[in-house]
Amino acid sequence: MTSAAASGSATAALPTRFCGIELAHPIVNGSGTFDAIAAQRAFGPALVEQFPFAAFVSKTVTLAPREGNPPPRLWELPAGLINSIGLPNKGLAGYLTHDLPELAALPVPLIVNVMGFTRDEVAELVSAFAERDEVAALELNVSCPNVETGLIMGADPAETALLVERVRPLTDKPLIVKLTPNATDPGAVAVAAEAAGADALSLINTIRGMALDPRTHEPWLGGTTGGVSGATVRAVALAQVYDVAGRVSIPLVAMGGVQRGRDADDLLRAGATLVAVGTESFRDPLAGARVADELTRIRRPDARPGARARG
Repeated sequence: MTSAAASGSATAALPTRFCGIELAHPIVNGSGTFDAIAAQRAFGPALVEQFPFAAFVSKTVTLAPREGNPPPRLWELPAGLINSIGLPNKGLAGYLTHDLPELAALPVPLIVNVMGFTRDEVAELVSAFAERDEVAALELNVSCPNVETGLIMGADPAETALLVERVRPLTDKPLIVKLTPNATDPGAVAVAAEAAGADALSLINTIRGMALDPRTHEPWLGGTTGGVSGATVRAVALAQVYDVAGRVSIPLVAMGGVQRGRDADDLLRAGATLVAVGTESFRDPLAGARVADELTRIRRPDARPGARARG
């Protein structure tokens, strides 16, 4: 699947080409921030008719099923969230059986996010999705430790390179490496990923943080710490995108605190090709479409608000 299904969701045309995939506009979702299957059950055909993103990035898929972290899993900040969800998912077999058929029916290209605890685990996941025509691209979540070395795969340039080199021969689909902002030098990791064969990069992932229960003064989250996201990380995201864009030549998917079209425009001007909306979708399920509309009016002042591209 290499062409964007120009859906009724696509806002006034800002056509974008990303790794050979034609998209109606540059706004996508951040992995794990929009449950398209649950939304479709809640809103029915309206979700397909007004899908808020130009491509859909799935929740992280792991080889074995995961229940995720114990509750509580969320802490609200004045300008964002801390989440300690823990990547719950049905595992590869469950995803292929239950989730993939429903997500493949969406009117936009599907990007599947995968994560493993060894390079061989990631390779098995990539190989499985390489055979599926429903999948347009793969995003590698490299924020977990390699159990063989103890190093965070995406925090160490050498580890990142070894992972990409391991999986690159397994698929012709575009490989997007999702960078962690918690690396000492995310730009060095980006350079290593590009040199090893990555087709694109996405950044930033959440920043590690925690909250204390105001009554007990113990950690509030079931996982003790979690990932900080939302407007509070916007300046960090902009700085890291700008730095990485100056050091690589492959496309970037930028995210971090995007609430408005102006935020998306800033990230595009910093060097991104696509912009992902994440935490804002929890407040407004149609945030992606709104941001795309606002971005269109910034970049094409003659565009009518809410106009839809047809293809």
